[in-house]
Amino acid sequence: MPEPTPAPDPEQQLVSEELRSLIESAVDRLPEGQRLVFMLRDVQGLSVAETAESLELTPSNVKVRLHRARSSLRQRLEVGARSACPELFPFHLTRCDRVVTAVFARITAHVAQGE
Repeated sequence: MPEPTPAPDPEQQLVSEELRSLIESAVDRLPEGQRLVFMLRDVQGLSVAETAESLELTPSNVKVRLHRARSSLRQRLEVGARSACPELFPFHLTRCDRVVTAVFARITAHVAQGE
């Protein structure tokens, strides 16, 4: 008989929901050209060539828009997460720092790779 799945941590669920909301809001505020490229590349997983063909852009233009979108998202998320985190964890500021740092490490890794 398989082991039961442990109940989700309510605190972690709250953090995940808040981060999802921050990310969705930041993506929605991107300029349309950057948002479309970001969605096709990072959400749908299309290649640079597929994205370029789909949007009738050059591959170079796709890369530039994607880089700008990721950089903009990183800046917006940093501001949003740093302001929201103390409300989520008023007595765990070190946990706030860890959560925010982990989120930005993932975004920064993409930006640094220049994908």
